[in-house]
Amino acid sequence: MPTSDRFITERKSAWQRLEDLLKLLDTATLRRLHREEVRELGRIYRRTASDLAIARAESRDPRLVSYLNSLVIRAHGRIYRADAQEGRQRLRNFFAREFPQTFRRTWKFTATAFLVFMLFAVIGFIGSWRDAEFSELAGVEPYFRELVINTGTRWWKRLNDANQVGASYIGTNNIGVTFYAFALGATFGIGTLIVLARNGASIGSVLALTYRAGFGNELVAFMSGHGVIELTCIFIAGGAGLLIGSALLLPGDLTRADSLKQRGAEAVRLVIGCVPLLVIAGIIEGFISPAEISPFIKFGIAALTGVSLYSYLLVTGREEK
Repeated sequence: MPTSDRFITERKSAWQRLEDLLKLLDTATLRRLHREEVRELGRIYRRTASDLAIARAESRDPRLVSYLNSLVIRAHGRIYRADAQEGRQRLRNFFAREFPQTFRRTWKFTATAFLVFMLFAVIGFIGSWRDAEFSELAGVEPYFRELVINTGTRWWKRLNDANQVGASYIGTNNIGVTFYAFALGATFGIGTLIVLARNGASIGSVLALTYRAGFGNELVAFMSGHGVIELTCIFIAGGAGLLIGSALLLPGDLTRADSLKQRGAEAVRLVIGCVPLLVIAGIIEGFISPAEISPFIKFGIAALTGVSLYSYLLVTGREEK
């Protein structure tokens, strides 16, 4: 068994190096250390923790045990606090820079998704306005068509009976639709186009049915509060799916694999950025949209969310010149 003096002599240089690295972390983040310094920090930390266990078992020097215990606690707290800080910083950077910048770089794909959606929304509306049975072609179930036209049921008001459950369900459903539009980009974008077309035709058709029944304005007021955020996210997700499809179909000067890697990373950023927006839309749709309040308040919320959202997407993260 090594003596306490010999043990200290053999290990003290490593302990001193650990102290030096911890001092560096006091003035810099873990991310700013060189890669080798980060590896060295982890290696020496683990070794010092092992030395502490040996000292507790074999040394009769309480000062040594106390010193090593303090050093290990400092290193553990500093390393894991730095990891947490880095994670928060990456999250802030993503929403403050990466997401809006990616949206602006890929706006043509989002615009394409918007145009496809709106084209089929107009087709669904005009077709169902002229002939209610056309709504079946747009994906509206016959029983729902009869419910709207014959009974004038305002189905969205049921959310007032269970706002919390409704908001949770709506948020989950919206996130599912968003990821579905994105994921189907792997079918060379065809699946994404189908999702956009079906959603557009369905919404347009339902609007037409409610106008035929005489309460279309009420549905528009209901949709307005949450619709700006919700529909924007669908367009962004659709654009992300089209990004994937374009990488497969038109890789340009890159190999298909490199194009998919590059555009796929941007597509993923777009979809991740939509998640908190869809949660907000779900909350509005569950608690505010069905509420018995003035339509002007709902339209005001639509205007406020629209200005806020597009100011964020179009301005945030721009580099100062």
